[in-house]
Amino acid sequence: MPVVVTWDHVHLRSPDPEATAAWLRDILGGEVVRAPGRIDVNLGGAKIFIASLEGDNAVNPPPPHPHQGLDHLGLTVKDIDAVAAEIKAKGVTFTREPTTIRPGVRICFIRGPEGISIELLERDKKYT
Repeated sequence: MPVVVTWDHVHLRSPDPEATAAWLRDILGGEVVRAPGRIDVNLGGAKIFIASLEGDNAVNPPPPHPHQGLDHLGLTVKDIDAVAAEIKAKGVTFTREPTTIRPGVRICFIRGPEGISIELLERDKKYT
């Protein structure tokens, strides 16, 4: 019998969990939920746990791009051009402007808290 899994959460560490949670709420519409020792954000049906770096523990710098390991988070949106305009007006940095990568698929990349790369994509159902 094959293993069956479902997504539970993504866990982030941040020097400023409050600011990270606020960004996910204010830019991407997440719902902030307080939990003991961390802040959770419900975002698009997934949970993101945000914990502090706990004191002055040093962390490794991010690797140069391209690298092995987690590259980015991908989130589906409706009307990507309107979403892009709205979040650009809020000061979000785009690392790739909205573009059509193949018929029925438009994407863009934004820089999230702590430099996290976030892809926003829109899929036209007639091509799926």
